[in-house]
Amino acid sequence: SSAMQRSVYVWSRDHRIHHKFSETDADPHNSNRGLFFAHIGWLFVKKHPELIEKRREIDCNDLTADPVVMFQKRHMAILVSLMCGIVIPVAVPVLLWDESFANAFIANIIRYLYALHSTFLVNSAAHMYGIRPYDEIIEPRESSVAIYFTFGEGYHNFHHTFPYDSNASEHDWRYNFNIPGLILAVLEKMNLVRDLKLAPKNYVAKRKSMVKLNGQTGDKIVNTNYFDNLDLQQFS
Repeated sequence: SSAMQRSVYVWSRDHRIHHKFSETDADPHNSNRGLFFAHIGWLFVKKHPELIEKRREIDCNDLTADPVVMFQKRHMAILVSLMCGIVIPVAVPVLLWDESFANAFIANIIRYLYALHSTFLVNSAAHMYGIRPYDEIIEPRESSVAIYFTFGEGYHNFHHTFPYDSNASEHDWRYNFNIPGLILAVLEKMNLVRDLKLAPKNYVAKRKSMVKLNGQTGDKIVNTNYFDNLDLQQFS
């Protein structure tokens, strides 16, 4: 809510459709329409008819069944725009350490703009610039710029290749810059999250070796369902 990036329901729904129809007209921020559109322009134009149609195919039953998600969706204007996004971030420094209202307000605007544009880098830069060590067919890439501006959310080729991996990167916070992975690890220790999923290391290595080999031969791998050849016994 404090990031003021719409409700959890809308954000999750659009993220799911982005993964399912990435780089098509059904993708909310299709990078094939240019850097500006992928970064922020998609918010200022009418939704493509293909996007409106494909939204109906996205299963959001788990979201509608979550009372917290639906409460936030119903009261988004108050929770997001007023309380969490503006009033609380400005009131806390004013009341707790006598900051001036002007300084607190300006700092909150800077906070909001930084969070907004660093997040949007994942939609734009991380879909256009960087390497593709896990899948060279798809557009998402490992973007150093997005990684450091978002504190670890720019390992995007990995994320789109293994979208179920909770770290959203090959390595966790102990081996690379991945603050979200660290936060999840702490929350798991506190029993506040559970059932975190990770891509099997041997399967990740297989994908990387396939990309490397095909790069040497000049061929390209076929983009497949990554669960097709997954040995599910290793999860039992």
